[in-house]
Amino acid sequence: MGAADFRVGGRIFATLASVKQGYGNLMLTPEAQALFIAEQPDLFVPVKGGWGKNGATHIRLADATEDLLAGALRTAWKLRVEKNLSARTRSSDSVKRRDAARAADPQAIQLAKQREAELRERLTNADSLKSVKERYGLDE
Repeated sequence: MGAADFRVGGRIFATLASVKQGYGNLMLTPEAQALFIAEQPDLFVPVKGGWGKNGATHIRLADATEDLLAGALRTAWKLRVEKNLSARTRSSDSVKRRDAARAADPQAIQLAKQREAELRERLTNADSLKSVKERYGLDE
């Protein structure tokens, strides 16, 4: 949409869509948003409308220290990683159930379980997460 964005697993966790107004945008949960605003109301502001109600949060770039901005970005990144893992696990669970229902033979069920285990291994592989962290300069 013409603005720089930051992604993990193809999904946005931060953007510079409001940089002309002096803001960066973080994709947080409503709970995380409330904590950031309560802690630093002069730096964090909900995005207007439904996006803000769902956790999208402005951060005043000129007033944010490097450490504060890095911490906020890490939080948004971690929340996105968790949401990606959760969505993929739910998706693989539904595929497994569908496959088992289509072919109720033991081989089909075993294959579905094997695929799920492989997917979980790939999603929780420390090397995969490490490469993303290194690419974006993020660490635990």
